[in-house]
Amino acid sequence: MRRIAMPRASAIRISTLLAGMLALTAIPILVLSAQVIAITGGRVYPVSGPVIENGTVVITNGKITAVGANLPVPAGAQHVDATGKWVTPGLFNAYTILGAQEVGFSGGYQDAGAKGEKGIAASFKVWEGINPANTFIAQTRRAGITTVGVVPNRGYVQGQAAAVDLVEGTVAQMLVKAPVAMVGDFSNAQSADAGARAELYEKWRTVLRDAKSYGLRKTQFEANQSRALAASKADLEALQRVVNGTIRLWLQADRVSDIEAALSLAKEFALKIVIVGGAEAWAVADKLAAASVPVMAGAMNNIPGSFSTLGSRQENAGLLRAGGATVVLVGNGPGDEDAFNVRNIRQEAGNAVAYGMKWDDALRAVTLAPADLLGVADKVGSLRVGRTGNLVVWDGDPFELGTRAEHVYVHGVEYLKPTREEELTNRYKTRPPTYRSP
Repeated sequence: MRRIAMPRASAIRISTLLAGMLALTAIPILVLSAQVIAITGGRVYPVSGPVIENGTVVITNGKITAVGANLPVPAGAQHVDATGKWVTPGLFNAYTILGAQEVGFSGGYQDAGAKGEKGIAASFKVWEGINPANTFIAQTRRAGITTVGVVPNRGYVQGQAAAVDLVEGTVAQMLVKAPVAMVGDFSNAQSADAGARAELYEKWRTVLRDAKSYGLRKTQFEANQSRALAASKADLEALQRVVNGTIRLWLQADRVSDIEAALSLAKEFALKIVIVGGAEAWAVADKLAAASVPVMAGAMNNIPGSFSTLGSRQENAGLLRAGGATVVLVGNGPGDEDAFNVRNIRQEAGNAVAYGMKWDDALRAVTLAPADLLGVADKVGSLRVGRTGNLVVWDGDPFELGTRAEHVYVHGVEYLKPTREEELTNRYKTRPPTYRSP
């Protein structure tokens, strides 16, 4: 077949026309592909503002675009009727090793703790070892927890923590911010291969002094013209953020005397610190509030677990808030609440309320307070326009044991796939025909 040659000018005009037609058709395609979700009729708890009765929350392409009462539903939106339901931001458990450790010692993995040098692993970035396929991520998300803090847990200068959203994807897609803090142990002398608490305190002072010295004399250090320092170059570099006040130092301390020693350390080195655990923190709530030192505490333990927690009490969180301290609720109960039962943060909040904490304070302590503490309140922790679409629709009070999360959205995506736990439950729910009761 003989080809007919087309004049060059005509070919150009046709190509231009086709390009224009494609450009025009691309506009409505993009508009139609926008994912819009409208959740209406529920009792909405923005956390950053008052409760909204008969409220509406609109999520567009993963971001919250409208929050208010009796708002119109955008045309073409996926409509979720939340009448009679409670709507809150996704819960935030700020102190976990979720994704960095799998259950079991045979075939499992333990990537939350670095060996470091002499108990110092400041340069360790725990989030780099997160496994997005970790089996506990899905069950944690199904329970209404959409953001977690992932922390290191070995040595006395344990490393850097991160804030992570529980989306399906790569570590980079999960990461909200890193680092958000430096984590350390301020009560267990063995974590520093020390013989006594006073020796542990001195090791902390030494490494912080050396970090300051390194920051002022990097040229001499590189030229090998400085004395030997307590940590490696990588660890000293990582500690610059701490001694410069760029990130907070989270110190694990339960005993009143340990907490007071931590406050003295913070004052001596002008540090921004957080007390983690704080079993006896209620006794120094006024000092913590005056120093603007937040406390990460739980509400499940009602008896001492050691001589460092003789003053432990379930009213701890409520007493701390009543004393003016900032409280972030984290797990302190049994059952590996930092790894396998991260979802139990709801029960921590419920117990905190049962033992004197105001309900609104408890909700804030598992949403906006941790988001603010980790420096991600501009993204998560509240239902406000511009925030990420992390949201939960509950069939009742989220802190009641029998309440279930009916809809869980992370980045505006609802996760409906059954968890491994649910699959196993369903698998063995129906007995085989040959089964005989013993």
